[in-house]
Amino acid sequence: METGRTGNLSTASNTPAAASRSPIKRRVSFGTIQIPELSKRLITEILETARISSGKYVRLFEERFAELLGVKEAVALSSGTDADILALSVLHDFGAKQGDEVIVPALSFVATGNAVVHAGFKPVFVDIDRKTLNIDVHQIESAITEKTRAIMPVHLMGKPADMDGVNAIAKRYGLAVVEDAAEAHGARYKGKPVGTLGDLGAFSLYVAHIITTGEGGIVVTGNEAYAQILRSLRSHGRACKCKECTLNTTSGFCAKRFKSEDGGDIRFVFERLGYSSKMNELEAAIGLGNLECYREILDKRRNNLLHALKRFERFRPYLATIQEEPWEEIGPHAIPIVVQEGASFTRSELGHYLEQEGIETRTLFASMPTQCAGFAYLGHRSGQFPNAEYIGRHGLHIGVHQDLGLEEMEYVMERLEKFLEAYQK
Repeated sequence: METGRTGNLSTASNTPAAASRSPIKRRVSFGTIQIPELSKRLITEILETARISSGKYVRLFEERFAELLGVKEAVALSSGTDADILALSVLHDFGAKQGDEVIVPALSFVATGNAVVHAGFKPVFVDIDRKTLNIDVHQIESAITEKTRAIMPVHLMGKPADMDGVNAIAKRYGLAVVEDAAEAHGARYKGKPVGTLGDLGAFSLYVAHIITTGEGGIVVTGNEAYAQILRSLRSHGRACKCKECTLNTTSGFCAKRFKSEDGGDIRFVFERLGYSSKMNELEAAIGLGNLECYREILDKRRNNLLHALKRFERFRPYLATIQEEPWEEIGPHAIPIVVQEGASFTRSELGHYLEQEGIETRTLFASMPTQCAGFAYLGHRSGQFPNAEYIGRHGLHIGVHQDLGLEEMEYVMERLEKFLEAYQK
């Protein structure tokens, strides 16, 4: 398909919308939230008891989430960003020091980089592979120094990172692996759930994600010691960190309460620097309802995503997206769309057109070290992370959530085709 640009998009007669001459047929929103009847019933019960702080329903949600992923431990938190922060902060109990380094991909939602800093580490950025949107494992080793303590791969848009490559490097250098699986619910890599492939896995439970608590996050691990530290960290670093806390779930007698060395209340003995990052009961109730219908939500989203990806070939060489490989299952978070070098239109023009046609869009994040002002203090220069920077200028993404169907996906494909046809004239 050759394109010949025929004027400025601000001129109404030359816009793709004018060229297609079609009214908005559908509304394709980016995200949704599902609050099942179970959640509503539990919320009513919780409100009637007036026990809304972290308690028995948070514990139940953790147990169910751990069962879903087949792991020993899950620790619920107040956000996906906190999940990243606390997962990294665990490393301080195992010799990591303030100012040590964590390797992360240059492209991600800014929370990834923020979390490294808030956990007391320095983010060391590595460029991405444009085809996968994930960290380029071939560039990781050159970023390792004597201060490196962990690698934090991000499964961006739910597409699994190259975990064999990441884990091999981590093993060779004695590094921890903390997976940022914020968008990767339901993703699988070589038969195993994403988030269970490293030492710890951090998920977001934000409203637009496949499993949601409205706000919230959760860390999973097979290491019971890590989980104990996480439970301490989320509550100011206190020594009270039982997996089943009688005080929180029933307010009953606790034999451990006054067994500290000086006989003080263990709830006010603080073993480490911590955070205030607990999930509350109302959020857990939403999460429990979501877990009940998780498979249905996942299947709907997977159908939507794969339907769109299989039909995306027609838009080459002007638009590109990710592809699912035989060894993986993409967690269906969204459809990434990247405007390619040969296109005669910009991301802004494409995004504006899609919004006019009722298709809600989001930009596809940015190169944290060179396109996010908060990291300017690190001294990186534009051009150091060319692939991440390209996506930061030319990428966007659209929803595939469970309130959409194949008709909406076809509508998106048709609108994209109409947009490109407008440049052939």
